[in-house]
Amino acid sequence: MNSPASLDAIFSALADPTRRAILTMLLEDDMAVTDVAEPFAMSLAAISKHLQILAEAGLITQEKRGRLKWCKLEPQAMAGAITWIQSFGLLEPLDLDAFERFLESELDQSSIAVRGEN
Repeated sequence: MNSPASLDAIFSALADPTRRAILTMLLEDDMAVTDVAEPFAMSLAAISKHLQILAEAGLITQEKRGRLKWCKLEPQAMAGAITWIQSFGLLEPLDLDAFERFLESELDQSSIAVRGEN
């Protein structure tokens, strides 16, 4: 499993909607940085900062191909975060109907006890 520091980096990277959009774009195929930047209304420098954060979290890799820098999704980097999130699924779901029935029975018993004392 990923260390807490790397989980922090992954969740921090995923917290930004621009970075999530970039990851979604990279699901299709590797892309040049200029192609990644195209749909966004921000500078290439701003996109590069987003890409750097994604790379530092291990979610993408970047490599130089000729004159262009290319980005590639690294989906296995999310495995630790996915495992961490899924671990919460092991908890039993809260049965709100049973909880409501319990509260009603407790309220009924307490009102009987209160009436019995009068």
